[in-house]
Amino acid sequence: QVESLYPRPGWVELDPEVLWSQFVGVIKEAVQGAGLHMRQIAGLGISTQRATFITWHKRTGKPFHNFISWQDLRSAELVNSWNKSLLLKVIHVIFTVLHFLTGNDRYLAPSFLTFSTQQTSMKLSWVFKNIHEAEEAAKKSNCCFGTVDTWLLYRLTKGSVYATDYSNASATGIFEPFTKCWNPTLCNLLSIPMSIYPPVKDTSFNFGSADSEIFGVPIPIMAVVADQQSAMFGECCFHPGDVKLTMGTGGFWNVNTGEHLFASRRGLYPLIGWKIGEEVVYLTEGCMSDIGTAIKWAQDIDLFTNVDETAKMARSIVDSQGVCFVPGFQVSVNDPYLCASFMGLKPSTTRNHLVRAILESVAFRNKQLYDIIVKKVRIPLQTIRADGGVSNNSFVMQMTSDLINKKIEKPANTDMSSLGAAFLAGLASGFWTDKEQLKKLRRIEAVFEPQKDSEEYKPAMDTWLQAVKRSVHW
Repeated sequence: QVESLYPRPGWVELDPEVLWSQFVGVIKEAVQGAGLHMRQIAGLGISTQRATFITWHKRTGKPFHNFISWQDLRSAELVNSWNKSLLLKVIHVIFTVLHFLTGNDRYLAPSFLTFSTQQTSMKLSWVFKNIHEAEEAAKKSNCCFGTVDTWLLYRLTKGSVYATDYSNASATGIFEPFTKCWNPTLCNLLSIPMSIYPPVKDTSFNFGSADSEIFGVPIPIMAVVADQQSAMFGECCFHPGDVKLTMGTGGFWNVNTGEHLFASRRGLYPLIGWKIGEEVVYLTEGCMSDIGTAIKWAQDIDLFTNVDETAKMARSIVDSQGVCFVPGFQVSVNDPYLCASFMGLKPSTTRNHLVRAILESVAFRNKQLYDIIVKKVRIPLQTIRADGGVSNNSFVMQMTSDLINKKIEKPANTDMSSLGAAFLAGLASGFWTDKEQLKKLRRIEAVFEPQKDSEEYKPAMDTWLQAVKRSVHW
């Protein structure tokens, strides 16, 4: 885990050199810890955080700035002005008419396009408005753009490979999943030069080899994949209707929609899950910020000592006594001015009530997103599989199962992003021949089934929704 930097309020960055050295160190430690030698490694799969990006000089390789995180808020004013602009309203009208006349889903997303601080596009537009060196290099086609995977590929191969994959590209919001190309219309709108983007390759693919100076031997790089899509693959959610719920730093609901690409709906957006040869699998995703972030913050201010004790603390009381927690450290997609807050505090409020309120907020937001998915995604939902650190919290898991009235499986290994990358690299290198072999490797540790009627939670959830309303537009 690379430590985030906060150079100004709302700015969230990562040091590219620290990220690089930790990445190399983790690989060396993993190989050594497994009692292996680098010569025995058949291939490397890379799963990375999405939408965090950097730009650098094509000739020198020198970055123009630190990595700008997906959580960064520096584009909030830009986002706000665009979302209120007359031009965006005109775009909505034009694409609403086009969608009505053609029925083509490709025109549906732009008909209610809104920008958010989590999208790469607005932060990249900020870069070219505020970092003169990047702007000048781009004019001479000397500026490279890369998400974390592209930067690592570039460094691993000493600059000889400059590429990304479809899963990472589609998560930037600048890549058009319908045409499978970087979006020139959006780039023109935001004054982002088209010359900066890397070629897009298959997810399970031979990207070349890591330079032998780095690990002592050249290691083939056989897969590059975005973390949520990788977790989906690691969970073996290979069929339409399969659902993955990741609860880590943020929360992500992903639904496999197979060959069908659903256009963006409010609260949901389409992604390319993975491309392997001719096979392209699409996903629909809903996300929420500040799950693990909020729990870590609560630990940092000594609400509890060990994260493992939080479920027990929450169960030690019958309810949160009307206390509500509204997450918003890194703001919501729809409101960059939402504030994190506790509401309903009383003289009788204890740490247990505060901890329970935080955990309840995770389950309530899971319920919100699940309801949107059921309403908007027109395919029957199958198995729900959870992963990520917060999926180890039995209180959150049980309450979520109760609220959505569905069974949820939790695997023995909750770090699904790394497993998915390994699966994809193994397929590309011939270690495994098909997905059926991967399914046999799945191990389920626990199954959570509904124990309470979701109506029992209605008063608490209604109170929480009221608290959320009071926290918006702070």
